[in-house]
Amino acid sequence: MTTTTSTTSSTSSTNTTGSTQSSSFNGSSIVQTLGGGSGIDTGALVDSLVQASFAAKNATLKTKETALTTQISSIAQLQSDFTGFATSLDALVKGGTLAAQPTSTNSSVLTATALSGAKLANLSATVEVDRLATAQSAISTTTFASRTATVGTGTLTITLGTATVANGAMSTFAAGSAAIPVTIDATNNTLDGIAKAINLAKAGVTATVITDVDGTARLSIKGATGTANAFTVSGDSDALKQFNVGQGETATSINSAAGNAQLKLDGVAVERASNTVSDLIDGVQLTLNSAAIGTPVTLGSTQPTTAIKQAMSDFVTTYNQIQTELKTQLDPITGPLKNDTATNALWQSLRGLTLLPMLRGQPAGTPTTLAELGVATNRDGSLTLDTTQLSAAMTNHPDAVEAMFSTGVLSSGDGLNAAFQSISLGAQSSLYGLAASTKTYTAAKSTVTDAETKATADAATMKTRLTQQFAAMDSKVAAYKSTQTFLTAQIAAWNAQNSN
Repeated sequence: MTTTTSTTSSTSSTNTTGSTQSSSFNGSSIVQTLGGGSGIDTGALVDSLVQASFAAKNATLKTKETALTTQISSIAQLQSDFTGFATSLDALVKGGTLAAQPTSTNSSVLTATALSGAKLANLSATVEVDRLATAQSAISTTTFASRTATVGTGTLTITLGTATVANGAMSTFAAGSAAIPVTIDATNNTLDGIAKAINLAKAGVTATVITDVDGTARLSIKGATGTANAFTVSGDSDALKQFNVGQGETATSINSAAGNAQLKLDGVAVERASNTVSDLIDGVQLTLNSAAIGTPVTLGSTQPTTAIKQAMSDFVTTYNQIQTELKTQLDPITGPLKNDTATNALWQSLRGLTLLPMLRGQPAGTPTTLAELGVATNRDGSLTLDTTQLSAAMTNHPDAVEAMFSTGVLSSGDGLNAAFQSISLGAQSSLYGLAASTKTYTAAKSTVTDAETKATADAATMKTRLTQQFAAMDSKVAAYKSTQTFLTAQIAAWNAQNSN
């Protein structure tokens, strides 16, 4: 009897979602017998049927996934660019370089700087510095072999107040605050250790060790400037009494006395405890550098013309870059965000920025919009700057132009920065802005990913089912072929017998 055998090779097939599944199992696997009876490559046939069943669905899901990925990426880029723009503008305005700056006619006597939010366009004042603020300082008359020499232990008591000092000695002292004890023990009983302990106590004085040219060392103690910052030091042991400062004390020498700065503002005498004065002229910090009795210094202001022109030019350039990106994202044919509500709202807000009133309560004829400063909106949404118009506005209305770059609250009428930050705040909103769009697209992409995962599982289930069905069919065909072979051989044998 003639018998037939068929063999199938172990193959690897790719499923409809891109993952690879092996059709190779154990030696008794039904897949190994596929095609053995029918002669058809049933493994390839199964793969083709599964792919055909899921191809359209998988292609649709893949297209949706790609589109959503692009939308999420586009929103993230817009958020990054716009936030960077808003942050840079805010830092520029708050930095003070776009506001009028105070001037001093004699910087060797005093200098003036603007405080945050100051309005100094009309600043005019005279200041005369009669005396600088001074700090009390005292140095020990006893010298020590080195800064690490052991001194002794005990407690130093430091008290702040007012004092009368002359010729290096204190004649009167009135305490103005509670005494501060400083403990000196075996861990800090060197000259360096004592200085460190005094500084850690934060008693209103600073201690340092001064080393002479011959290597010997002394302890120096200095207070803050101002009449009320005189001080006394009292030790409770013989070793620490070497640093006593006060009435009748000779262990230390007082090199300078505590005193207030004395000056005149427009002829009116005033005193301040520090040589840095921020509460004398609104919006101005004075730094007193030297005394010049009878030499008044005139304070005025200068407009930041160059800085504002550069800022406006930079603003227009960056604005146009953002607008170009928005146009690409909102292109009615190819734009990934053409139907995004938040992006369209941002586009419209920016287009209206040049005509938005930036100042309130201004006299007639005062420029209050960017358009009136020379910033024009072109038909394509980009901006151009007319520097001639800007220069004229700065010449005729310097206060208004400066106010346009003030640090107002987030509402119209409080300057360009406030208006732009308001737009930025809306654009970043997680309820209706770009952040809300990101949430929507991310949720949609998650749904698509779940659908792709389900499609993969469904394809695997279908392949298993079809493989089993074709295996059963192939087994029956093989049986039929075996019977056919037997019958053919039998008939041939019969015919041979009959012919004999």
